[in-house]
Amino acid sequence: MSDHPTPPPPPTADLWDSIDGLCGWLDANRPVDGREGLLLRIIKLSEEVGEVAEAVIGATGQNPRKGTTHTWDDVQSELCDVAVTALVALRTLTPDAREVFTGHLERVRHRSLGA
Repeated sequence: MSDHPTPPPPPTADLWDSIDGLCGWLDANRPVDGREGLLLRIIKLSEEVGEVAEAVIGATGQNPRKGTTHTWDDVQSELCDVAVTALVALRTLTPDAREVFTGHLERVRHRSLGA
């Protein structure tokens, strides 16, 4: 046992504050603006989903030429990238992303799990 206390974990940022921050950073650094920029931000989801597929194939060793190239931790990380990218795209479409997502999640929860 150590004589030094374990420091507390750093405070976690609110999900939507983080999404707003990422959206702002992306907006300030995007080379393409307007409708085309919006569409490219949404298309980014396809890229991220492809990276999930690549990680699953790599984790299962399904490509005999490459063998096992990824771990299930890699798959988890890529899935998180998909979630973040989707929330950033939603936030790009509407400043009310939090309310839109929460309302949609509640409808899906109710439809799937009942009242």
